[in-house]
Amino acid sequence: MELTEIWFVAITILWVGYFVLEGFDFGVGMLLHVMARNDAEREAMLDTIGPVWDGNEVWLITAGAATFAAFPEWYASLFSGFYVPLLLILLTLIVRGVAIEYRGKRSSVTWRRWCDAGIAIGSFVPALLWGVAFANIVRGVKLNSHHDYVGTVGDLLNPYALLGGLTTLFLFVTHGAVFVALKTSGEISRRATTLALRSGGVAAVLAVTFLVWTQFHGGGPGTVILAAFAALSFVAALGAVAMGRQGWAFLLSAVAVGVTVICLFAVLYPNVLPSTVNPAYSLTLQNAASTPKTLGLMTRIAAIFLPLVVLYQSWTYWVFRHRISAG
Repeated sequence: MELTEIWFVAITILWVGYFVLEGFDFGVGMLLHVMARNDAEREAMLDTIGPVWDGNEVWLITAGAATFAAFPEWYASLFSGFYVPLLLILLTLIVRGVAIEYRGKRSSVTWRRWCDAGIAIGSFVPALLWGVAFANIVRGVKLNSHHDYVGTVGDLLNPYALLGGLTTLFLFVTHGAVFVALKTSGEISRRATTLALRSGGVAAVLAVTFLVWTQFHGGGPGTVILAAFAALSFVAALGAVAMGRQGWAFLLSAVAVGVTVICLFAVLYPNVLPSTVNPAYSLTLQNAASTPKTLGLMTRIAAIFLPLVVLYQSWTYWVFRHRISAG
């Protein structure tokens, strides 16, 4: 396997980690006003993600840094062509982070309501726009011969991309509801179970439709298997929710989200950003990559530090594994 392929796989893994972990964070944030009946319940829901949400965002930072270093042409085309949606994601993530950190600094009811609104908006917008962005990456965008984006923001809001946005939105809502059911007790957990089943049905229909449509953008037998496995994992997760097996439900939900991301990258390979103007203008692993020396140095650094990050995060989840109640 060449270094370009190794780093394509590494970036895929980083995005899998981000969507699986940050996905339930987004879900909890979006459900804050839906499931909680009072401030104590909202605080309990936020406590489920309090120790881990900022660590989960490390996966996004690392994925962006890895893309910049390993595939600078890909990074440049993405951040120029997707400037508006990425800016909105960044701004709302900042609002969400500030709201989570400062919500408990004042006892004012108005203050907490504004913070709760910031958390909800800061979870909803990225959950929607990440799906729109990745659907456009798989579908392809208007790149010219210099790999510059020559389309408009409106071109990014095509039916396939909007379906991708709705898919990630409902997947994360369900993933977050399953997480709340797992991490809380009493009435909140029961409400989360009910909501997971309701939103999960919508998410399943959207995800199956999106994954089938995705196969027409370069899929093959391998990606069909991945798509089917993701769909079956999600259905199994809903079955586990119905049986009250929250641990299995969360694991299967995480598998479904992760395999869906892997399927998207598998459909994309060996391109990193297809051109809808002319296939010859597409960015590929080869023409978007850094020099072999850079990739080799990055590989050695990643081999040392990536396992440490995984071990530290695993330890964090183990320490804060206990259920939380509104009391």
